[in-house]
Amino acid sequence: MGIVRRTKSVETLLGVFEQSEKAISVVDLVSQLQKEMNKTTVYRILDKLEKDGIVHSFLGKEGLKWYAKCQGCSSGHHVDAHPHFQCNNCGTIECLSLDVKIPTVKNYQISSVEIMLQGTCAQCSA
Repeated sequence: MGIVRRTKSVETLLGVFEQSEKAISVVDLVSQLQKEMNKTTVYRILDKLEKDGIVHSFLGKEGLKWYAKCQGCSSGHHVDAHPHFQCNNCGTIECLSLDVKIPTVKNYQISSVEIMLQGTCAQCSA
């Protein structure tokens, strides 16, 4: 389906991703945008942005869903398979710029992969 119209709500949500280099949890997005739109609208727009290849989602610790900007993806085809790092101290999640080779497995067609590395970020280590 994808984004048909660039409504004010869509532009607002896209603006959040333009201002952040790090991944953002869905809980933080809903909280940050509660004055501009309701939770259902946030989820609906995120779903459309993901289908359009503008953002990608992944699960962090405790099953919380996170979103980050895509690099080089298109509608329905995500090509930015990369690991993510979550700090055990501050909870920040970052996309890591590492190439990941997705293995081929006989008799299986792999469509996606998630790699979550956990530890201490540079700021918390300092």
